[in-house]
Amino acid sequence: MADKIPMTKLGFERLEEELKHLRSTERPAIVKAIAEAREHGDLSENAEYHAARERQSFVEGRIQELEHKVSHADVIDVSKLEGKDVKFGATVTLIDEDTEDEVVYQIVGEDESNIKAGLLSISSPLARALIGKATKDTVEVSTPKGGKSYEIKKVLYR
Repeated sequence: MADKIPMTKLGFERLEEELKHLRSTERPAIVKAIAEAREHGDLSENAEYHAARERQSFVEGRIQELEHKVSHADVIDVSKLEGKDVKFGATVTLIDEDTEDEVVYQIVGEDESNIKAGLLSISSPLARALIGKATKDTVEVSTPKGGKSYEIKKVLYR
């Protein structure tokens, strides 16, 4: 059995929505574009045909990738989680021990991560350092700019 891919309910819904869009909108549009390009004759010098085939290859690859992720998803309902320890789905408030700046991240699946939106991938070094820790703990993380220390101020599940 393949490994399960952890993700939040929202992340799972977004993957399903993208998959539905690719199957119901993109795929038929590409088939139509290929058929129209074929009508122009010689396929060896037909840029529209080659572009449509390239797009088809990309879309089919993405559909396969999404089908795999959806079928192996371990959807975690964060609202049902609780506790003081950091685990997948936790929203963690951190204090940068050098600057005293406060940052808030939710630990999410790889496909959901968006650091600007405060969504931290479970596979990131910071998330891995946070897992299992609790409020008032300090974590050390190596970054491209050197080591960083954070104190965990708050752990929420919502």
